[in-house]
Amino acid sequence: MHALLFTDGGSRGNPGPAGSGAVLFDEKNEVMDEATLYLGTTTNNVAEYTAIIIGLEMALAHGVTTLDSYMDSELAVKQLSGQYRVKNPGLAKLWIQVRELASRFERIHFVHVRREQNTHADALVNKVLDQHRQ
Repeated sequence: MHALLFTDGGSRGNPGPAGSGAVLFDEKNEVMDEATLYLGTTTNNVAEYTAIIIGLEMALAHGVTTLDSYMDSELAVKQLSGQYRVKNPGLAKLWIQVRELASRFERIHFVHVRREQNTHADALVNKVLDQHRQ
């Protein structure tokens, strides 16, 4: 089964309160599932990678075999495609986790999109951050 995944992560401050969001669409562009996760205080890059991880886990749980994964983090896309090295040790651990999950798909493609094309996942991040505002 083929699906589309949109992920986003963000922090209010860097580091600051952070959250991740992922939304999975079927081929008819209907929402199959969505997930959010509040991360506490961390960086936006950790939040982006965490969003990818929860999204890939969600896709695998739904039996997705081929996946197009969209995100507005150019850094993550370039690191996952091998264009950039992952220098930060904390991110490297998350990168390895993403690569391990990605290897379970028959085909996966990571695509950079503009923020305006990622509004659903962005809204999920803001929702989880607003729920945990102190």
